[in-house]
Amino acid sequence: MFDYRADELHCEDVPLTRIAAEVGTPAYVYSLAALRSAYRAYDRALAAVPHIVCYAIKANDTLAVIRAFAREGSGFDIVSGGELARALRAGADPKRIVFAGVGKQAAEMEAALRAGILMFNVESPAELEALAALAERLGTRAPIAIRVNPDVDPKTHPYISTGMKKSKFGVAIDAALELYARAAALPGLEVVGVDCHIGSQLTSIAPFLDAWARIRALVGDLRARGHRIRYVDLGGGLGITYRDETPPTYAAYGDAIADAVRGLDVTVLVEPGRSLVGNAGVLLAKVVYNKAGAAKRFVIVDAAMNDLIRPSLYEAYHDIRPVKRATKDGVHPVDVVGPICESGDFLAQDRPLPPVAAGDLLAVMSAGAYGFVMASNYNARPRPASVLVDGARFDVVRARETIADLMRGETVPTSLG
Repeated sequence: MFDYRADELHCEDVPLTRIAAEVGTPAYVYSLAALRSAYRAYDRALAAVPHIVCYAIKANDTLAVIRAFAREGSGFDIVSGGELARALRAGADPKRIVFAGVGKQAAEMEAALRAGILMFNVESPAELEALAALAERLGTRAPIAIRVNPDVDPKTHPYISTGMKKSKFGVAIDAALELYARAAALPGLEVVGVDCHIGSQLTSIAPFLDAWARIRALVGDLRARGHRIRYVDLGGGLGITYRDETPPTYAAYGDAIADAVRGLDVTVLVEPGRSLVGNAGVLLAKVVYNKAGAAKRFVIVDAAMNDLIRPSLYEAYHDIRPVKRATKDGVHPVDVVGPICESGDFLAQDRPLPPVAAGDLLAVMSAGAYGFVMASNYNARPRPASVLVDGARFDVVRARETIADLMRGETVPTSLG
């Protein structure tokens, strides 16, 4: 939903220059049409099976984004009590929320039990015992799936690979039967499902097929032992195109899931995050200076690694486009960097760009996932504003932080004078 019109980059029907003029930079800009389109593509792809598309809130926890998916009928995948609170504040149906994560604390689990969520995806024997004891104390039963680790290599970045033996997530699939037997014996628990998640930014169906075949076999073994498995959570969704990736189509993904669960009589849950929001957002930045170094040219902008850490953390590629098409011929390689006092503060390195001048606007593309949600206040920098575009209108859905916001809650003890 980002395209050039009359040589000026728009989000839907709004020129990005207008947003920059009225809201300032840096700013995250999201397209409501793109969010809806991605959700509906998953929903259509899974039409052949009972299903819940559970948006992974960790990808982008902006209330307006969560609300947009809730209005579509989405479920939600959460990993903290804070994400639970955000989901409920945005109008999510608690009966369509699943709670994952390896370190759930008692207060978080209690809040989720009181809210009446669909299911806890339990990730360790210790968590299983803690949740059972808590639920029994509260006089209820916690609906659970156990997250099993199928030991499948998703062929993605090691930091976002979650389904191999060395991962902190889940339990080994060959230990699952014993843990399910223990869960069934605990009065505070109700076994309702099986969960797996092998990683993020997958661009091939093959790792999914491998993992899902193992999950199908496990469901058969569990049912043979008397467990009533009603839900199969197949984890994250497809990767997206940042540069030249070619993820499978939604249809191919949906067909593969239909084959994987054929005859099981279960409701399928999937937990896409990046593919719902990634290409629905950009980070809008303004050029501050050009600098010719001894070995490189630098374009210094007002956005930095504290605003978008993915290039520094993952060496991730984000396309960068001038908001106004270049009028001068030629491109040259530059590093697009921010003001942070770190050599690792860059948005792109050795990137061919047309000439830009101070005051020009750049759009860092595919920034809707793991952008603002991973932002920090490093170097005492306020986090950027967030804007949601709907056709020809836009709204500021997260106000820009102020310097005062950064010091709220701090005090200087009287002993320091």
